[in-house]
Amino acid sequence: MKKLALILTLLASCSAWAQGDVEAGKAKAATCAACHGADGNSIMAQYPKIAGQHAGYLEKQLKDFKLAMSTGGKQGRNDPVMGGMAMPLSEQDMADLAAYFSSLPISDNTTPESAIAIGQTLYRAGDAERGIAACTACHGPRGNGTSLSGFPKISGQNAEYVKLQLEKFRAGDRSNDMNAMMRAVAAKLTDKEIAALSQYVGGLH
Repeated sequence: MKKLALILTLLASCSAWAQGDVEAGKAKAATCAACHGADGNSIMAQYPKIAGQHAGYLEKQLKDFKLAMSTGGKQGRNDPVMGGMAMPLSEQDMADLAAYFSSLPISDNTTPESAIAIGQTLYRAGDAERGIAACTACHGPRGNGTSLSGFPKISGQNAEYVKLQLEKFRAGDRSNDMNAMMRAVAAKLTDKEIAALSQYVGGLH
């Protein structure tokens, strides 16, 4: 019984160590601002807004960027810029940065009228005939995702960034998705559908 209590105490301690600290993350976030903005809301459309994103998801991406660099791209998520940024980070650094950016509010975004017809249908219902699952199944009706399941928040995201990621999933250039789910969906999307979906999710609230 004493051994069990000791093990549980150690596990609790490890969990506490793994928790990110918002203030510590803020102090470490200066270099992130160049691409992601001081408040985590990138104004450069090719880069993601990371404000308000689930901490667990942000932490996983940082670990995957580092993993890709350390394995020569055989594992993780390949990105030469983010890989270089993630390499010197400790697990605590990643947890702190994730906690900080997740605590910030994401800026508003809108959906252009031209994207609704195609984007809304695919997002809400998918396309059963082509075996395309509805986006809402994982990302939710408002695009908020689920932190426990590891599905990211996509509402309010920069359309250009979403488009680039869908194209990477379709080409197989990005492969750190759970059970290859995003690759399976993106592989069946046309350029027009990717563009519409990318614009549609920005205005989900």
